[in-house]
Amino acid sequence: MKHLRVGTRGSLLARTQTAHVVALLQAAHPTLEVETVVVQTSGDRSTASLRQIGGQGVFTRELEAALLDGRIDVAVHSLKDLPSTMPDGLVLAAVPPREDVRDVLVSRFDGGLDALPKGARVGTGSLRRQAQLLAMRPDLHIADIRGNVDTRLRKLAEGQYDAILLAAAGLARLGWLDRATAFLPVDLILPAPAQAALGVQCRADDDQTRALLAAIDHAPTHVAVRAERAVLQRLGAGCRLPVAAYAEATADMVTIRTRVVGIEGYPVLEEVRSGRWADAEQLGMEAAEALLSQGAGALLVV
Repeated sequence: MKHLRVGTRGSLLARTQTAHVVALLQAAHPTLEVETVVVQTSGDRSTASLRQIGGQGVFTRELEAALLDGRIDVAVHSLKDLPSTMPDGLVLAAVPPREDVRDVLVSRFDGGLDALPKGARVGTGSLRRQAQLLAMRPDLHIADIRGNVDTRLRKLAEGQYDAILLAAAGLARLGWLDRATAFLPVDLILPAPAQAALGVQCRADDDQTRALLAAIDHAPTHVAVRAERAVLQRLGAGCRLPVAAYAEATADMVTIRTRVVGIEGYPVLEEVRSGRWADAEQLGMEAAEALLSQGAGALLVV
């Protein structure tokens, strides 16, 4: 059986996610030998904000380079970090079932957004979260925050913020979901494209590895994120811009909801499309086109 070298970022969350993928692989292929290889990325080395260091790609480029030059056979990504267009020679071979897509509030005040006092300092590094928060609570003071999940929780505990926004999926994978003080429904805060999904990438010409990874692919999740990533591809937007998209796949249909919000909380532009699985990317493209016709292009220049 093939010996597989699986690349991961070095953060606690990244290594936990990679361990989850390795467990899925070894459950599907009990004799498979797996070696985990930590690859440091420019995003992990930088202390600047995502907006300053370039957003999408900063957590994935070095892993993709390691794949292309043969240092690793597989790379595990938080799929929302992976650019919608990937380098020639690489393929998204598997998307396992995804976690809860919602964002959560972790706050010094019991309750949800309504419990935050006027002018509360809320930490997020995401313009998508900032824009949607301000659409509901324009009185809040949104402050940039950097660092891994554990670092952000520590900064909150130190009193640097009154509350922070995080992905439920990251907290769940780390076993820290009890830290959340409120789950934010997708109607209020629509997730980032591919939020809560893991992307397992390999070389396009590595047929043996692609066959191994096919066993852990979850078709409904994969088709949903195909639609969501198509929105980003058409808008030319990365994870640092205020674009939200969430698709749900049933037995034969996929429905995608999209939202672009100005970074001050207005205007709020939305579009919904439904269709067949085979048309997932087309649905995402059509939703993006509809948003552009509403004026979304002007909101994506930040």
